[in-house]
Amino acid sequence: MHSARIEDHALIGDTYTAALVTRDGTVDWACLPRFDSPSTFAALLGSAEHGGWSLRPTDPDATSHRRYVGDSLVLSTVWTTSSGVVEVTDFMPIGAHRAAIVRRVRGLRGSVDVEQVLTIRFDYARALPWVRQIGGDDDPALLATAGPGSVIVRGPRFHARDHSHSATTTVHDGEVLDTVLTWYPSHREPPAPMGVTEALHRTTRWWEDWMAPVRTHGRYVDATRRSLLLLRAMTHAETGGVVAAATTSLPEDPGGERNWDYRYVWLRDASLALASLIAHGYRDEATHWRGWLLRAIAGDPADVQIMYGVAGERELPERTLENLPGYAHSTPVRVGNGAYTQYQGDVFGEVLAALHDARELGVEENADSWALQRALLGYVEEHWQEPDNGIWEMRGPRRHFTHSRAMIWAAFDRGVAAVEEFGLEGPVDRWRTLRDQVRAEIEEHGWNADRGSYRQHYDTDEVDASLLVLPQIGYVGADDPRMTGTVAAIEQDLRTGDDGLVLRYRTSAGFDGLSGSEHPFLACSFWLVEQYAASGRIEDAERLMDVLVGFANDVGMLSEEIDVETGHHIGNTPQALSHLTLVSAADAIARARGASAGHRTRLAVHDGGTRSWTGAGERAGDTA
Repeated sequence: MHSARIEDHALIGDTYTAALVTRDGTVDWACLPRFDSPSTFAALLGSAEHGGWSLRPTDPDATSHRRYVGDSLVLSTVWTTSSGVVEVTDFMPIGAHRAAIVRRVRGLRGSVDVEQVLTIRFDYARALPWVRQIGGDDDPALLATAGPGSVIVRGPRFHARDHSHSATTTVHDGEVLDTVLTWYPSHREPPAPMGVTEALHRTTRWWEDWMAPVRTHGRYVDATRRSLLLLRAMTHAETGGVVAAATTSLPEDPGGERNWDYRYVWLRDASLALASLIAHGYRDEATHWRGWLLRAIAGDPADVQIMYGVAGERELPERTLENLPGYAHSTPVRVGNGAYTQYQGDVFGEVLAALHDARELGVEENADSWALQRALLGYVEEHWQEPDNGIWEMRGPRRHFTHSRAMIWAAFDRGVAAVEEFGLEGPVDRWRTLRDQVRAEIEEHGWNADRGSYRQHYDTDEVDASLLVLPQIGYVGADDPRMTGTVAAIEQDLRTGDDGLVLRYRTSAGFDGLSGSEHPFLACSFWLVEQYAASGRIEDAERLMDVLVGFANDVGMLSEEIDVETGHHIGNTPQALSHLTLVSAADAIARARGASAGHRTRLAVHDGGTRSWTGAGERAGDTA
């Protein structure tokens, strides 16, 4: 079985798709040419025979150290051996208009024998390609084809070995060895060779130019910047869709059934990612995502889904791949996600809140965008009393989840604000009345007076970490006794281990319709950091934040969950929700510490809740 742990991986990407590279120099996951395409390398979910590309010195005692080059997704790994030192640079070219993985080896000292082993398997390792050598002695190339896809590999000459191909090359001081794998449709001619040096410079410059305008302050600058880069890497360059993660079926409960495909666009996660980018001034991304949203959910609001494909595809049928044994023997391996058929009422609040943030940033509404929001609000008007599956996609009965009800409140609240603050047209009196009705219902049924906290849903005394979002959306103040009581209940029921990380909910309550359990969910812990910071518990916020940032791997990546006993990453990676909540938590601490004293924040209070917005054209953490 494949031995690389989840935290052993680094992401490279071209904003159309991504690949994962292990510490030992193996590309063990790549879906070409799009995030949700069938895999070309799938060793992550099995072993080397399921597809991978290793590149490392032949010296078994070689040691390595890796990092990203500046503010980019260009990965540099320096290998030290008994005979010399080489640097391996891995990247996916930006602006090349092709799906390609480039691996450059540069000699730094002495001479090093470097071996590559290439195992190409299309369609989630279900298609063994027809492979042949093309080109001459001076320009050898390997061509692999199966069905609709082909890849061409240019570089050293590879030799067949047990349905794989290998190449061993000695790289001397000052020499450069380039190997480029390019995917293309099999009915076309292979693309022309790439100028690697120019592509490397262009790609590095593109990432750093994207990051250059952002100014961050406080203790968590590096983690914030890396998280923003990873969020951009998971945003499709053409469609604007933000995928939840680059992988499928990395387990939440190793050996169990909680394995899901996250290579799609959840309205909730994408909205929250947008909010993080908006908070740092990324107006173009906000406009681009709004365009994706308009296309994806165009039509009858009754047909709105919680998630879509990268280009807005609606059909995401869930199926299992029997040929892949799964990461750590965790089956089933799933492609597609059946949750797309669920009703989750909270997504309306997240979408409308994100679009309101975009307005605050200065993204002007047009006739279509405001018409869409009015249509969504019209649908919410008709269906706001219905139970749903909740933010965690419970596969049990629908219920009235308090978080979902609060997000319905937020939907009406942002509709009111759009009319009152921006002069847009809409039935503001009706929305205001409905907003108040939702609040009254939550306070009657979602409040547990005996415990002094909000409850997970109306039929239980359990709490849920999603309740930590209530102050963030302006429903209740972070220092309101109702919220501090809820935090106390979450601390008692959901914090685990010595580090006090937070579970989403207690799986033992049996509400989610699944067997097994899970580990602390990183986004929930970052929400608690933000709550601590906003309520004046700054030391508690920093103490927990230090623990969470410490769980990031050597290149700053976080997955979905953490095994607190071992520190191992759990679940799909890199997880957009983990990184966007990291950004929000870091910003909250910076505000609490006064690092953004010159940052303009406006507050609006509605029925005891406080809503804050970043001033248009400003970036969270900027100083005057």
